[in-house]
This record gives sequence, structure tokens and C-alpha cells, in this order.
Amino acid sequence: MHFDDRLIHEREHGKFLASTGAGKVWNWESPAGKVRWKRRVEMLSAVLKEGNEVLELGCGTGYFTKELIKMNIRITAIDISPELLEEARKQVPSTNVTFQIQNAYEMDFGNQVFDAIIGSSVLHHLDIRRAVSEMFRVLKPGGIVVFTEPNMMNPQIALQKNITWLKKKQGDSPDETAFFRWKIKLLLQNQGFKEVVVIPFDFLHPAIPQKLIKTITYLGKLAESAPLFKEIAGSLFIKATK
Repeated sequence: MHFDDRLIHEREHGKFLASTGAGKVWNWESPAGKVRWKRRVEMLSAVLKEGNEVLELGCGTGYFTKELIKMNIRITAIDISPELLEEARKQVPSTNVTFQIQNAYEMDFGNQVFDAIIGSSVLHHLDIRRAVSEMFRVLKPGGIVVFTEPNMMNPQIALQKNITWLKKKQGDSPDETAFFRWKIKLLLQNQGFKEVVVIPFDFLHPAIPQKLIKTITYLGKLAESAPLFKEIAGSLFIKATK
């Protein structure tokens, strides 16, 4: 397995997440964070069909894998971090999932293996061009990719991903970034993907107090429908077909 500097950094980041607590760093443990996570699970899972052969890219500690195993699908969950995969195996002791250490740029799978490739907040850690090319290779014709990723148009995310000391303070890895939706859409199209959809969503910040979650969620849904304002939502929903 070939490692470049970026992958080495991600492996080191995996050690940090495993020792610190991935859920804390990823902001999934607060009341608002749990609401945000539940919505992502629903959005990502909705595209899967019974019997699918699914590749979960960047499974981390198995947060999303725990939800996937509730479905009648076969899952191969990969990550570059041995420490995170060790935790995932503890958290998800299921017979319908296989955990593997894999380099997302040079996967050991044959061509056209998977019906779907799926992940939450993983593509922005990768060299996106190499990752998209490799995903296209291992995906079956008619297969689908679906991800949720940070939106570079969001002011907080733009600052966090581009200011080194702020990135470190927030627990980010050195090379991770975020996406402009028109750029990631064009990249997928140029790779050969069809029916590419990239939708901004999520105005619920993980620090929102529990008593305000319903109100902010309602206002956020309105903002997601506003033609210009929606562009600064915190996340992007990305879906494409081979």
C-alpha cells in the first residue's frame, strides 16, 4: 500500500481521534449534533436497496456503519486508520460487515464490484480527484455514490478550513478542506458520472442548545429553500450515478 504525506497525516489524525473521542471532535454527541447526525443517516440510507453490495468509504469508528447494518445489505467498510478500525470492530460486531484498512486511491477491489459507495464527511479528507477516479472504477454500471460533506460557502467552515491555527484548534487534520458545490459537481461529471446532484443543506449548528433545536430546524428548512441564502448552508448532499 503506497502512502503519500496526506495519507500519513490522516493516519496520525486517526490516532488523535481514537485517543480524544471521535464523536466529540466530530460534534455528533451534543443534542443538536445528534439531530444533525440522524438527518444524515436518513439522507444517505434512503438511496440503498435490499441486497446491495455497499462500500462505506472512511468508516472511522463505525458511527454510520451501526446504522447500515440494520438494512439487508452487504457492507465493506474501509478506513486508512488502524486505530479507528479497531474501535469500529468493537462497536459493530456484525456478520454482514467487513472492515478493511484500505487506501481510497488504490483500493484492492476489482473493477465494478459495488452497487453503492457511501460516506459521511470523508471526501474532504482526500485528494478528491484520485478518490473520484477510484470510486468510478470499483462502482458497477448504474451504481450510485452518495455523500454528505462540508460546504466551503459557509462562512464558519471557510474560516476553519483555511486558517491553520483555527483548523488545529477545531481538531481538523492538516489537509482536510471543504467543497464548492459547482466544483465537485463538475469534477464528478468530468469523471463520467451522470445525474449528479449537489444540494446545500443544514443550518443547525452543533452548539445550538436543546431548547432551540426545533425552532432553528424549522428556520433552517426555510433557509434551505431560499435561492441565494441556501448556498451558505453548512453541508452538501452529493449524489451521482455511474
